[in-house]
Amino acid sequence: MVDRLETGIDVLDRKLDGGLPPGCLVAYTAAPASQSELLLYELTAARGTLYLSTERSEETVRHAVESSPSDVGNPTIRHVSSDAPIEETMQLIGALPDGANLIIDTMNILERTDTDEFISFLDDLKTQMLDKNGIAVLHCLRGDAPANRTRTYHAVDAVFDLQTAVSGAELENHLTIPKFRGGGQPTKAIKLELVEEVAIDTSRDIA
Repeated sequence: MVDRLETGIDVLDRKLDGGLPPGCLVAYTAAPASQSELLLYELTAARGTLYLSTERSEETVRHAVESSPSDVGNPTIRHVSSDAPIEETMQLIGALPDGANLIIDTMNILERTDTDEFISFLDDLKTQMLDKNGIAVLHCLRGDAPANRTRTYHAVDAVFDLQTAVSGAELENHLTIPKFRGGGQPTKAIKLELVEEVAIDTSRDIA
């Protein structure tokens, strides 16, 4: 089996046979009103991370990471704010250390660029992550999805889909992995608690 890089989230690493292959691109989809960022913040604990924010300022993201109730790292945070977001993003990724994680939060702005330019960006991103032996997690918000969202889904190696719903009086989060080129794809939804840390919710499990 190809060597895996631990995500730092125990429940995911167990379900993924130890983690994700080096160079893996992950599209992480969630509703804007969910607490999907908690999983992103916890990913920073595993290794050095470049956190690129396309919407929130560096100060806002740093405060959110430092205020997170789960174990987090000390990511390098940059705000992509230019009129040429793909060019700026690739310049920042060029300085990514070997073995580091990359988080892009969110992809929506990049997915609204020219289609040919965006496809080229995804190809270059994959090459960069293979060269760096790292993992890239692309936060893709649902709702008014950009036209290039389908290109993202096609290019990535894995899709993590977070669904949040109310069941009775409880808020439930389920993570499914409909796509995983690395092999060993979990076939069942993973019920998560997004409170103090990302963990399996076993409150209704039957032994």
